[in-house]
Amino acid sequence: MVPSMSMEGQSNHTSVVMFVLLGISDERDLQLILFPIFLGTYLVTLISNLTLITLIRMDSHLHTPMYFFLSFLSLIDVCYSTSISPRMLSDLFRDQKTISPIAYATQYFVAAWMGQAEGCLLAAMAYDRYVAIGNPLQYSTIMAPGLCHLMVAGALGTGFLCSLVETIPSFNLYYCGPNIIQHFFCNVPEIVTLSCSSPFISQIILFLVATFIGFGSLLIILLSYGYIAASILKISSLKGSLKAFNTCASHLAVVTLFYGTALAVYGHPSSGHSHKQDTILSVFYVIIIPMLNPLIYSLRNKEIKEAFRRGMKKTTH
Repeated sequence: MVPSMSMEGQSNHTSVVMFVLLGISDERDLQLILFPIFLGTYLVTLISNLTLITLIRMDSHLHTPMYFFLSFLSLIDVCYSTSISPRMLSDLFRDQKTISPIAYATQYFVAAWMGQAEGCLLAAMAYDRYVAIGNPLQYSTIMAPGLCHLMVAGALGTGFLCSLVETIPSFNLYYCGPNIIQHFFCNVPEIVTLSCSSPFISQIILFLVATFIGFGSLLIILLSYGYIAASILKISSLKGSLKAFNTCASHLAVVTLFYGTALAVYGHPSSGHSHKQDTILSVFYVIIIPMLNPLIYSLRNKEIKEAFRRGMKKTTH
């Protein structure tokens, strides 16, 4: 800390110039075990998502709205994971896990941008599945390339603006200590409680953004799947019903993981979980889900498997 004038004119206070992240664990033996596990997870996340993006871009059979959205979901997962994992990995070998307020704000901004954009994109993908099952004859007309590009731009733009609205007020607060944060990545709800000035406005903004993005996109998804369920029930043959369900099973699994874990991490009172429970849930939400998403879509999808085989044949001939 260095002496400075506070925003409230209290010159006898000091301003925080570094925050301290406690990390996942301070036990050296556990850190040595976790490093290769998390490094491997991060590498699998990068390889699987970038492979999926490349397949979708290169194979003309995958140039459909569903795979267009999926390619951007993979891109978001790569950016989200990269905003957190490299620093988390380096912190496992650092005794002093210090981070400047600017670096803290930057990491939070990028991670929140990607996380909120993913929620919006999952809502767009749910609408796409509803149109594919509910209006198959007009699918190509409704889900035209222009609309798909607009929906992706809307998801990224909404995430960007909401993240900006969260970040700026939170880091305009005055921090005079303490500066220790019980987490392994930068998270605004953790830091605003340390402010020496009133965090009320920042907390209201965080709540409004969470309601708008989280519950807004979840409502769109639930409505889309309500219409999807109604459309499937109208299909007379069992084979047709199963085929229709299979077209959205992967998306439904990804949505369940994303929102289920997010609600477990952020949807409980601060006293509801222990620090260890929060850390385990956050690890799953931040590190594991970006790795699972491409695997969920790839392992159950014949078109992606066939595209991969075609790509392998091209590279070996």
